[in-house]
Amino acid sequence: MYFPTYRMRRLRQSEQIRNLVHETDLLPDRLIYPMFVVHGQDKRIPIESMPGCYQQSINNLVEEAREVRDLGIPGVLLFGIPAEKDEAGTGAYDEEGIIQMALAALKEEVPELLLITDVCLCEYTSHGHCGIIKDNDVDNDLTLEMLAKMALSHAESGADIVAPSDMMDGRVAAIRGALDSEGFINTPIMSYAAKFASAYYGPFREAAESSPEFGDRRSYQMDCRNSDEAMREVLLDIEEGADIVMVKPALPYLDIIYRVKQETKFPLAAYHVSGEYSMIKATAAAGWIDEKRAVLEAMTAIRRAGADTIITYHAKDVARWLT
Repeated sequence: MYFPTYRMRRLRQSEQIRNLVHETDLLPDRLIYPMFVVHGQDKRIPIESMPGCYQQSINNLVEEAREVRDLGIPGVLLFGIPAEKDEAGTGAYDEEGIIQMALAALKEEVPELLLITDVCLCEYTSHGHCGIIKDNDVDNDLTLEMLAKMALSHAESGADIVAPSDMMDGRVAAIRGALDSEGFINTPIMSYAAKFASAYYGPFREAAESSPEFGDRRSYQMDCRNSDEAMREVLLDIEEGADIVMVKPALPYLDIIYRVKQETKFPLAAYHVSGEYSMIKATAAAGWIDEKRAVLEAMTAIRRAGADTIITYHAKDVARWLT
């Protein structure tokens, strides 16, 4: 039997050789850990559909943030659940709002940690949609004003990066203008540039208490069938002033991640969302897959596709497994 001179299996013989020639790095400093914060004291409320994740009061949030820092994870993405909601989501830019207070506490107690804030009204509106409702639909331009106020409030409270996730047209420009006009010219915007109307967000709705009371979000989030449209969204956000762009979800949209990276060469984040996390947790709990191997394989795939940063609820586990 004859073989070619080059045998592919030569470089697969041992762990040491495989590590020597591997193409894709996966390191804790590529990860961001999402966290949910609520009002109160000593609260740590399990999120049933997301095992290992919690809604936490600020004092417990600070403790977990220290753990995140000690694991070598550079930053967290914060989601706030207000004590009260209204139709306009005014709690989103309240000086004494839940995110604003959490930012102040984290800056004081864990100053080394990068603080990224989700900029969207859905957690703060009584109807659960991502903007101001007018004529039974989200009014794009009215919502821009609220998003700009929200992002500015976050920056004033200590956010290092603001991350608009609403998918309103023109929101990056509105936020950039608001930040710059108040002197926050160095606050980066991480834009959810290609955010798809996905079935994989289900567990997050429980975690953030943000399910819409009527309809759905398909009039402003993207259609899963479209790739060229995703590129138009990304390029518009870059033109408006985004510093980092994001694709969400991650695994069902690896082709979009790859295309965005190849065509823009821009800093790129991918959000490995709640449904992706929960599916792995559920199948691992049933004994059907090896959780560690499955998670590391998924994270490596996202990095291989082109993501520079991965936002994932698995971040702490991944950091432990890599050290």
